[in-house]
Amino acid sequence: MNGKAVLFDLDGTLTDPFEGITKCLQHALRSSGLSSPPPQAELAQYIGPPLTEAFRELLSTDDTDAIDRAVRSYRERFAELGMYENAVYAGVPEALADLFVEGYALYVATSKPVEFARRIVDHFQLHTLFRAVHGSELDGTLSDKAELIASIMQEHALNPQECIMVGDRRHDVVGAIACGVPVVGVLWGYGSQEELVGAGATVLCEHPEHLFGTINSLAGTGNTP
Repeated sequence: MNGKAVLFDLDGTLTDPFEGITKCLQHALRSSGLSSPPPQAELAQYIGPPLTEAFRELLSTDDTDAIDRAVRSYRERFAELGMYENAVYAGVPEALADLFVEGYALYVATSKPVEFARRIVDHFQLHTLFRAVHGSELDGTLSDKAELIASIMQEHALNPQECIMVGDRRHDVVGAIACGVPVVGVLWGYGSQEELVGAGATVLCEHPEHLFGTINSLAGTGNTP
């Protein structure tokens, strides 16, 4: 064991949820009265941030009731279909397995509701590689990444100096930095290099097959698979 812990975002980092999330967003927008929601490609930018932020912008409203209704509509379709309209990025299972064998303690840290996150991780048979899967509650508790990461570190008695966050959006970077945790920004997801660098990512990783080496380098182990 090397004593290091790695926290992984889910959407855009471990799995590509484009099909499911964008279709669920369209469904929720139609349910909210938009007869012609944006095409799926335009909705990709909303993969990663909390749903309440996405619908506040998409519906151009601060009406919490309207936003909550959209979130409920989204989740109804997501629970039935959307979570399985998803795919693990090529190379991710191998990188996780290498990290696991090396002795890293692996955790999922996603703004997605934890009940959905656990079902997705189980569905793709990644659960044996993770110590725990953490996410938000359905009422929105812990949807803020800084609060989520702080909660995970407290629950598992993790030292921020012994942790690394891996994610594809600025929310992952900003949340980790607020907790004193360095960040690997991944470029195969939905955040651009400019977004990740601008948010303060410690280092970038271009492909999943480079993830093991990137994390080892940041952790100071220097080992290769």
